[in-house]
Amino acid sequence: MSTNKTRKVYTPAFKAKVALEALREDQTLNELGQTYGIHPVQISQWKKTLLENAGSIFEGKRGPAAKAAHEDSEHLYSEIGRLTMELDWLKKKSGLSPLR
Repeated sequence: MSTNKTRKVYTPAFKAKVALEALREDQTLNELGQTYGIHPVQISQWKKTLLENAGSIFEGKRGPAAKAAHEDSEHLYSEIGRLTMELDWLKKKSGLSPLR
């Protein structure tokens, strides 16, 4: 007979707590796994994720995001201009309405 097991869902705060404890290396992954009832491989994956994404925590408004916003607005204005020209050309060719 098979039993239906429901998957455990952990909060991001809990994952961060366990990953930080793994980074401290006060206990081994096996000991942490026994303490929290989590497989040591899962703890090492959370630790790896924390290390990979640690730099994004400190990104602020002065970083590359502000520069990207300026480039996006430039791109959008050029797109508006291109679409306006296409619309005017289509109106002229279809004969539906005269140009302004």
